[in-house]
Amino acid sequence: MPGDGSSRRYGQDRALDSSPGGSDLSNGISSAGRESPITGTVRAFRLLGVPLRLHFTFVLLLVFLIVVGLGGDQSSLMSVLYIAALFGSVLLHEIAHAVVSRRFGIRTLEIVMFPIGGVARLERSPKPREEFWISLVGPLVNLLIAAGLFGWLYAEGTLVNLPELVKPTDANLMERIAVGNLVLAAFNLLPAFPMDGGRILRSMLSLRMPEERATQIAARAGRFLAFGMGLYGLLSMHFLVVFVAFFVYLGAAQESAAAIGRALTQGIPVRDAMVRRIQVLQHSNTIGDAARLLLETSQQDFPVVHGGRVTGLLDRTGLLRAMATEGSEAYVAGAMSREYLRLEPDTELAEILPQMAHAGACALVMDGEELVGMLTAENLSEYLLLRRFGMTPSSTKSS
Repeated sequence: MPGDGSSRRYGQDRALDSSPGGSDLSNGISSAGRESPITGTVRAFRLLGVPLRLHFTFVLLLVFLIVVGLGGDQSSLMSVLYIAALFGSVLLHEIAHAVVSRRFGIRTLEIVMFPIGGVARLERSPKPREEFWISLVGPLVNLLIAAGLFGWLYAEGTLVNLPELVKPTDANLMERIAVGNLVLAAFNLLPAFPMDGGRILRSMLSLRMPEERATQIAARAGRFLAFGMGLYGLLSMHFLVVFVAFFVYLGAAQESAAAIGRALTQGIPVRDAMVRRIQVLQHSNTIGDAARLLLETSQQDFPVVHGGRVTGLLDRTGLLRAMATEGSEAYVAGAMSREYLRLEPDTELAEILPQMAHAGACALVMDGEELVGMLTAENLSEYLLLRRFGMTPSSTKSS
């Protein structure tokens, strides 16, 4: 039987856990390399060592803009170049975030492109002063691009009047790229989540009040902005504005949830939230053994051990894929992932929320080389829920 036929118990009581909210942060984590990407994205390429991913809605928006841009007085080539230039401007904006983050010792896990812009997922939450500069540099890059283009056009004597930019032509391509960067900078500097301006606002407010309250103020401004944009888009029949407003609202709501999650987990170690009674698979078990455990228990992820040491992690997706391609007699050793997230039991929960901020996330809690528990997105959410209802963390209970 898998796991020696019994429910292996690591430690004593079972705690619950805290849910991700969606930001970009985590520290003090010993990871064996796997940062799970945001769902609904495709890998594009790496830039300065940072993976770039495109959300499917961003790809749809690109196709829409290219189709809309075809025809008129602008050639198809110039239309594609214009969209590519704006894409490059957004990318430089996000790379600037990553570069400044690195200066503060914060690694960027990935950059994800959404319809309202890019999102640089950071390894840990920046401190208020760090967040101020990390957030400010992105719009600053767009302003510098715009200033450089306008300066070059002025020096060449080819600068056209702004009213002429309403009608896109090949002749005013550079001016439109410059104006596009001005719009990107202005939009991102709006003091509302999820824009950079909202993060700048939070960083300034956090110097005078708790981060949760500062985040709620910036998130409330984001929801108000989204409502105004959506109403304008509906009344003016500009449905692209409604589309953007929807993402602004989601981003603001996500930041609000993330702030609550961080507040509820501040100062609480992973050991308080981890699942302690877990089933494990032996290195010699088959996919059929793993499938039976999947049905018999509520567990979705199974550590694989060999000689008392953890050698990998088999999740539900990997199990089903192996069952479909290799059959039930295949060994779990061939289907498990050798790259899995490792957490130390004393790591603060608030710092690892971003690593767990997607459905199905799972991390093994290791004290040295000893497996002492497991942390999943599901029990993290349960822990947050119970904390909101007043459950006292076991680390704060008096003995």
